[in-house]
Amino acid sequence: MIHVLATIELNPGVRAQFLDEFRRLVPSVLAEEGCIEYGPAIEIATSIPGTPPPRDDVVMVVEKWATIAALEAHLVAPHMNDYRGQVKSLVKATRLQVLESAE
Repeated sequence: MIHVLATIELNPGVRAQFLDEFRRLVPSVLAEEGCIEYGPAIEIATSIPGTPPPRDDVVMVVEKWATIAALEAHLVAPHMNDYRGQVKSLVKATRLQVLESAE
């Protein structure tokens, strides 16, 4: 199984607008072959030692894919290209971490 953690750094004050656009995208991605999990998450404040303060302008996308091929097909899917155009002005930077299950 392939795990992806996408860190999306947003321009200040646009997180709600970004999440509205992202939530519209989710059903199309979940319908893709090989998609197991795909959803946004935001950081929260906790009392757990070692956790940094939450960043208001960051959205994490937590993904699980059956194979690298499924992930690669996702990245070039037409709905992904449309989505990138819709959020381009909201996003400052994106970083992907692609991991393989160690089980």
